[in-house]
Amino acid sequence: MSGNGTPKVSEREARQVAEEAREQDWRKPSFAKELFLGRFRLDLIHPHPLPADEDAQAGEEFLAKLRDFCETKIDGALIEREAKIPDAVIDGLKELGALGMKIDRTYGGLGLTQVYYNKALALVGSVSPAVGALLSAHQSIGLPQPLKLFGSPEQKETYLPRLARTDISAFLLTEPDVGSDPARLATTAVPDGDDYVIDGVKLWTTNGVVADLMVVMARVPKSEDHRGGITAFVVEAGAEGVTVENRNAFMGLRGLENGVTRFHRVRVPAANRIGPEGAGLKIALTTLNTGRLSLPAMCAGAGKWCLRIAREWSAVREQWGKPVAEHEAVGAKISFIAATAFALEAVLDLSSQMADEDRNDIRIEAALAKLYGSEMAWLMADELVQIRGGRGYETADSLAARGERAVPAEQILRDLRINRIFEGSTEIMHLLIAREAVDAHLAVAGDIIDPDKSLGDKAKAGAQAGVFYAKWLPKLVAGAGQLPTSYGDFHPAGHTDLAAHLRWVERTSRKLARSTFYAMSRWQGRMETKQGFLGRIVDIGAELFAMSAACVRAEMLRTNGEHGREAYQLADVFCRQARIRVEELFGRLWNNTDDLDATVVRGVLSGTYTWLEEGVLDPSGDGPWIADATPGPATRENVHRPVR
Repeated sequence: MSGNGTPKVSEREARQVAEEAREQDWRKPSFAKELFLGRFRLDLIHPHPLPADEDAQAGEEFLAKLRDFCETKIDGALIEREAKIPDAVIDGLKELGALGMKIDRTYGGLGLTQVYYNKALALVGSVSPAVGALLSAHQSIGLPQPLKLFGSPEQKETYLPRLARTDISAFLLTEPDVGSDPARLATTAVPDGDDYVIDGVKLWTTNGVVADLMVVMARVPKSEDHRGGITAFVVEAGAEGVTVENRNAFMGLRGLENGVTRFHRVRVPAANRIGPEGAGLKIALTTLNTGRLSLPAMCAGAGKWCLRIAREWSAVREQWGKPVAEHEAVGAKISFIAATAFALEAVLDLSSQMADEDRNDIRIEAALAKLYGSEMAWLMADELVQIRGGRGYETADSLAARGERAVPAEQILRDLRINRIFEGSTEIMHLLIAREAVDAHLAVAGDIIDPDKSLGDKAKAGAQAGVFYAKWLPKLVAGAGQLPTSYGDFHPAGHTDLAAHLRWVERTSRKLARSTFYAMSRWQGRMETKQGFLGRIVDIGAELFAMSAACVRAEMLRTNGEHGREAYQLADVFCRQARIRVEELFGRLWNNTDDLDATVVRGVLSGTYTWLEEGVLDPSGDGPWIADATPGPATRENVHRPVR
């Protein structure tokens, strides 16, 4: 144990905990998994799946009500200024049924599909990202989703009606010294008769300040009668011993009700345990498989807003005798924003509709959507600020004060920045997706590089691997991407040729698989340490997935008679931009500074370059780098404020 009760675990132990928590089997097909294996299964995503008529009607009716509420009741500028969502707004969302968008009608919810839930988040997030985050945290990672997937009938009957109409939920996993390494979880839940007694401190509890119900991850000690392990519990936020010790403040999302929550001898009935002991991480990760789609929903919405502001501003602002949009340097930025906005919506809608269909395993698609959406939306907002110039850096209030349109460009940049960290940082997403992408390889050859396996096991694995690769490798040599007539549906008369892009995706998918295989052969057991390489492999896969989604969406819109020609143009431009990025990433697979970077890092940590830090002062305040999270009674005022 460390000084604050955090368990000391080895790297191998930490990896084992993470490995045991992930879904082991692939019971359904996965477009993205096949893509990483060099198999371009266009049939899994084309024709583009569509919602049922009744689902679409219910979704559109709710969106109309929500739009009216957003326009008349939510003042995003006020929330930004006061760093708080007014209680009246939260009450209004409850009355509207917004807390129950994803909860089945059986329990008083709206029962919206993932597609329309995401459209709702994009709409709300465009007015106030803080309100979008509140609704997302409540339903995407909060209590409704784990109860839907893993809750008992009694738990669903007890909690889902409350969550659909009145009660806000929060998800509590992170601790002051525990982020993406849950093996070190320090919060404990000790069995005591028919109860568990929870002790510990949780950090960055989104919605925690206003929550009524919480999903809490805590470690149950292993004993004769208890399997033990990280376990999920439903905890009433007003229970004795629960204290919200701080409401945190951030660079963006200033209305976010995010805090630090302490548990001191909090008694929780065994009936409040979700699933069996030790299943907490699996529940969390499974919940996130579709829950992660909420962030790209708001990223896609942000991209649409960036496009609108770029269009309106660039047509009005003149420089050197013509609108700035007509200058190539600015025009390239506008083209990037427009093409990427189209692609983000394509990735989001395709992934969401696949989630609703439940025909495919979308764990990789959802993770790619989160990774790609958060990275690209940030770049789009950054380009918007650049297009706006000094006005992009100026706050909306300041612009209004001097008589100009209050455009919150700098705010959206701040608000979007957290998405590259929320629900799995970009770096963690790279590793998570890479692990899933190489699962087929590890399934047949993993024992060969496992130091704990016997020679007999390694020999058996070698034989299995030989059979697998004898069938798989020859298929990476040639494919449909080399036939000029392939994917002809995507080159209709009078439209831009998207078939050529799909043929390129097919060829590049095989190239990606060959590169991954070569790297595994080269580095074997050290592959997991090559995080730079793995990150680039995943980024290539993300671009290929986005290209595929953009082409499929364009063809779907053409078929439905909805801006088909324009959609084809946007998809074409996006694919051309993405191909340039992919070629650069392939070059960096083998031509990079990864090894040199590691040398410099060792020098930085050993103090070799401290002379480089001279000449400046550190304005940081005093205090430890990581706050003490030793279990015990609260010593600070409880700032929990449920909205009733």
